[in-house]
Amino acid sequence: MTRSELVQKLIQSNHHLTVAQAEKSITVILDEITSALAKGNRVELRGFGVFTTRSRRSRLGRNPRTGDPVKVDPKRVPFFKTGKQLRDRLNRH
Repeated sequence: MTRSELVQKLIQSNHHLTVAQAEKSITVILDEITSALAKGNRVELRGFGVFTTRSRRSRLGRNPRTGDPVKVDPKRVPFFKTGKQLRDRLNRH
């Protein structure tokens, strides 16, 4: 699902919203999740899942074009763990 499809679904289920209001709502939600993760916080959406960050150590990588070793700096990456209700819904038969 793309962002524009999500906006359309939001409008379909909430007829009083305009396209601009729906887009703004989605932007605010995603910005708040991003901001919380950037601060190192955990974001839990009950029944859906939990967003956290994980740390990656520095490592020695390789330039795919030349094969030369390249130092890759340590970094934090986003991680998502599904909630039980979402897993159950996905695995219904």
